[in-house]
Amino acid sequence: MTGSNVVTKWQKLQLFYQGILENGDKRTDNWLLVYSPVPITCIFLCYLITIWAGPKLMANRRPVNLKPVLVVYNFAMVCLSAYMFYEFTASSWLAGYSLLCQPVDYSNNPLALRMARVCWWFYFSKVICVCVLQIFFILRKKNSQLTFLHVYHHATMIFNWWTGVKYVAGGQSFLIGLINSLVHIVMYLYYGLAALGPHMNKYLWWKQYLTSLQLLQFFVVTMHTAYNLHADCDFPDSMNAVVLAYSLSLIVLFSNFYYQSYLTKKTKSKE
Repeated sequence: MTGSNVVTKWQKLQLFYQGILENGDKRTDNWLLVYSPVPITCIFLCYLITIWAGPKLMANRRPVNLKPVLVVYNFAMVCLSAYMFYEFTASSWLAGYSLLCQPVDYSNNPLALRMARVCWWFYFSKVICVCVLQIFFILRKKNSQLTFLHVYHHATMIFNWWTGVKYVAGGQSFLIGLINSLVHIVMYLYYGLAALGPHMNKYLWWKQYLTSLQLLQFFVVTMHTAYNLHADCDFPDSMNAVVLAYSLSLIVLFSNFYYQSYLTKKTKSKE
């Protein structure tokens, strides 16, 4: 009886995993890092191991000067973010997308495929960030930047967008990508200018407003998703619920970062 129960549970687990693989968007199955959750899970585990082991390996070593690499990386990400912002905007505009309710077009229509591809590019850019940024931090011994907010935001984002490309590559997903791409243009521009050297600091007085812009995007996504949970829209409520919970968690974490980084410092400077 016990063996029978174990086999039954194992079979259920196999069926569940098979459902994950086979019930997605057939158009994106053959795309890199999409068909199975195993590769992205391995990347996530490597990310955690690197964060844990990296600072230990660098403890008795000097920081590595990565200034040229950082400049190239950040301005390359500005260009990639600008490309994705253009593609999200052009694809949704040409396809007549609605800002309030937009189901996913699973057809092989050229505009539908164009939207699916830019969703994949957005997902892939997140994977690049996860693979590269923590290496930069560790090599430069900037371990203070590996905060809970940073790790949580980047590690969970790759799973969210894997799910998006796997099951809903298009539809209302476009709005999150469009807004986030715009924010990333500004964000990577800031870090690209900062990487040029201390002489740029006098031009970077607007970091606080960058954080405000990040918070604004989370509020917009939260309100949009909350609306669609109550609207009669042919877009999975499960996806909307996940996005809503996630955006609320980011509002809490980024609000705390804003308070600790700007408001607390202002209060202390006045005292």
